[in-house]
Amino acid sequence: MRGKILPSVWILTTITCLVTVIDHYSLFGIPEPLQFGLRWLTIAAFVTYAVAKRNLTTSILVAMVVGIGIGHDFPELATNLSFLRKIFLQMIKTIIAPLLFATLVAGIAGHSDLKQVGRMGWKSLVYFEVITTFALVIGLIFANWLEPGAGLTPPEAFHDHLPKVVQQTWQDVIVHSFPENIAKSIYEGQVLQIVVFSVLFGIALALLPSEKKMKFVKGVELLAEVMFKFTGIVMLFAPIGVGAAIAETVGHMGIEVLKNLGMLLGTLYLALLTFIAVVLVPVALYCRIPILKFAKAIAEPVSIAFATTSSESALPKAMEKMEKFGVPRQIVSFVMPTGYSFNLDGSTLYLSLATIFVAQASGHHFPISQQIVMVFLLMLTSKGVAGIPRATMVILLGAVANFGLPEWPVLLIMGIDELMDMARTSVNVIGNCLATAVIGRWEGELDDAKMHGSAD
Repeated sequence: MRGKILPSVWILTTITCLVTVIDHYSLFGIPEPLQFGLRWLTIAAFVTYAVAKRNLTTSILVAMVVGIGIGHDFPELATNLSFLRKIFLQMIKTIIAPLLFATLVAGIAGHSDLKQVGRMGWKSLVYFEVITTFALVIGLIFANWLEPGAGLTPPEAFHDHLPKVVQQTWQDVIVHSFPENIAKSIYEGQVLQIVVFSVLFGIALALLPSEKKMKFVKGVELLAEVMFKFTGIVMLFAPIGVGAAIAETVGHMGIEVLKNLGMLLGTLYLALLTFIAVVLVPVALYCRIPILKFAKAIAEPVSIAFATTSSESALPKAMEKMEKFGVPRQIVSFVMPTGYSFNLDGSTLYLSLATIFVAQASGHHFPISQQIVMVFLLMLTSKGVAGIPRATMVILLGAVANFGLPEWPVLLIMGIDELMDMARTSVNVIGNCLATAVIGRWEGELDDAKMHGSAD
């Protein structure tokens, strides 16, 4: 049945695209009811194919198409669907703390020695710092090459409000990594603080006599299994949550939003694709990780991250997928949540690109020497991104203030920030998934048989 539906989907998609292009360029007039009917006939064909295939990734991608259709044709309805997105994100947030606690504690106390924990720690931090530095440099290269901010003039009035910026010193960033109250850390979604607490708890548990330790370890291993099953249940709602997120974006901003600040948006997407091609792909090849199988394994968490613009929403599914890919649980549960604070490749690239954009838009000359200083500053401040609402915007404003640049270009960026957030969040998830496989290879624990059979 799926074989018969797919050709129909592509035929309808082709006809709908041709009709849209013809009408857009006014080659000849096409009645709007005909266009509307073609759009929704095509969307119905996509939905039929997704139902027949019964695959979560396909359902999520089709939900994005449905969301775009609702946002375009029924914008008022689309903006009222935000509650579905919020339900999905809130359910995901309930998973993160118990899942991280259970997998980290079980990994440290039950399956790893303490030397391995320390070894994974320094290897992960070195890898994160090197990769994020490459991301920052690529952002600078593209900003200086394409100059997306050149020629802009400040609008006469703004209707947006900038988020409040709290300047953080390097001491503040370090202190913020340690929890003062684990319940508060869970409530605020402070991933790094939960990780620090879980690691220390796991080490303390590992120091107990074996018979006492294993009683608790079996309990947290069972909790981890329950949370992975819980994730599976919540993911059944993912297509609805993702579709609502896309519908809300298109309904609020309009389908023509891609035309606004298109040069900056295009520069970011091109820079991120270049980063994947010249940094992440060679790293994967060097570590003998099959690119196509890896891409198929992470398709679901990346599509969730893209649509919801939330790395947290993809975390449980990403951890599950990387374990199935052949990375041991104790490595996945340590490296991936740590990477959410130290390895946000897409966000760090965006920060360097956006800072140069602000300088160009405001007519400030930013010499290479100052740009190098900025790279070192962002290497530190970007580590505070996790757990801060609208975090990259806050970090960007901090960098802008540090170099004496005006804030009005940041307000312009806010107009398309959600579209940029889709791309940078997706790259964050890709980078963290790859990091788990890389550390697994360096530890000599990557299951090649499982990895090469993961696409079956």
